[in-house]
Amino acid sequence: MIEYRTAGESHGRGFVVILSGIPAGLKLKASDIDFYLSRRQTGYGRGARMKKIERDSVKIISGVRWGETIGSPLGFFIKNKDWENWGSIMSEAAEARDENFMMTKPRPGHADLAGAIKYFRDDLRDVLERASARETVARVAAGAVCVRLLETLSVKIHSFTKEIAGIRARAIKLDYDDVVRRTANSAVRCLDEETGEKMKRAIDEAAASGDTVGGVFTVVVWGLPPGFGSYESWSSRLDGRIARALMAIPSVKGVEFGRGFAASRLPGSKVHDRIFYDKEKGFFRKSNNAGGIEGGVSNGMPIIVRAAMKPISSLKKPMETIDLKTKKPVGGQIVRSDVCAVPSAGVIGEAVVAVEIASALTEKIGGDSMADLMANYRNYLERIKDYWKGK
Repeated sequence: MIEYRTAGESHGRGFVVILSGIPAGLKLKASDIDFYLSRRQTGYGRGARMKKIERDSVKIISGVRWGETIGSPLGFFIKNKDWENWGSIMSEAAEARDENFMMTKPRPGHADLAGAIKYFRDDLRDVLERASARETVARVAAGAVCVRLLETLSVKIHSFTKEIAGIRARAIKLDYDDVVRRTANSAVRCLDEETGEKMKRAIDEAAASGDTVGGVFTVVVWGLPPGFGSYESWSSRLDGRIARALMAIPSVKGVEFGRGFAASRLPGSKVHDRIFYDKEKGFFRKSNNAGGIEGGVSNGMPIIVRAAMKPISSLKKPMETIDLKTKKPVGGQIVRSDVCAVPSAGVIGEAVVAVEIASALTEKIGGDSMADLMANYRNYLERIKDYWKGK
C-alpha cells in the first residue's frame, strides 16, 4: 500500500512529506517532482504569492540513491520562500508571541471559526496556517512520484478545466496527447479555446469587483486495465478511494464519475454501458457513462472523474462576520489569495488520483522492486488478455 503524510504550515519554514510503499528501482529525480510543483502554481486567476514569491522546488532527503528509489520511505522538504518575512510571526518560541499579529475575524467559508472552536485557539492563524490550500504542494510532490510509477506501466493521468463561473466547455474526444497539448496552450487549462477566453473574462470581472469564482475540473486516467479496486470491502472500492482523495482538496464540494449526477435523471437503458464482443477486440463498449469504474473496480475504460470547486473563501471585499474578541459585526479578515484556483486544482487532482491508482495497483500486483512489479504486471495482463478475448 502506498501512503503519505505531510507536515507544515502555510507561512512556516516549509512542508515535509513522507511517502511509503514505493518499490525500489524507480528512476526518480528532483526535477520530476519540480515539474508538477511548477504546474500547480500556474493558471489564470492565481494570486501574488504564486506569481511573485514562491517558486516551489523539492529537496529529496531520503529514499533515493543514485537516481532511483531504494525501497525505504521517501522524504521530501519543500521550502516556503516567504518564511523570511514571517519568521517571528510563525516562530516556535514562546517569547516571540505578539498579540498585534493575532487574527480574530473568521472568514465565512473557511475553517477559521470551526477550527478555533475545535482546537480552543484564540488566534485564527493557528487554524488557517494548516487548513490553507498551500499544504497541497506536499500532496502534489507525493503524487508526482506516483505519476512516475504509473508511467512505467503505461498508465497516464491528466486533467483539464471543464467549467469556471458557470461557463462550461463543450465536450470533445479525450485523447491523452491532445488533452496535454491543449491544456498547455490555455491559461485556464481549458480544451476549448473560445470558452477559455470567456472563462478568463469572468475571472477578470470577479477580480475587478473583489470577488472570487469557482468551477469544475476533470481528471482522466488512461491505460488502467480492468480489475483494480475491489467490492470486497467498502473501503476498497476504487471510486470511493478516489472520491475521498478529491473531496479532501480544499474548496472541493462535489465529485462525480462518468455521467455522474446527470445519470440520476435518466432511465437505466440510457445510462449503463452496453457490452459487445468481437473476435479481434474481445469484449468492448461504445460508451463510458460509468467513468471507467463499475462496482468499485476498474473496467478497462478510461477513468473520468470531475470535482466541483466552490469560489475561494478569501475575498477582497470581505463578507460579514463577528470578531472573536469584541463579538461585534466586522468584515472578514483580508488575506492574500487567488481569484480562481480551478486550473491549478486540476493538477492537485491529478496528484491525489495518481496516489490512489498507484496504491490500488501495487496492492493487487505486489513487488518490492520495480523489476518484480513489472514482471507481475505483465503476467496479469497476459492472464486477463485471454479472458478479455473470450478464450
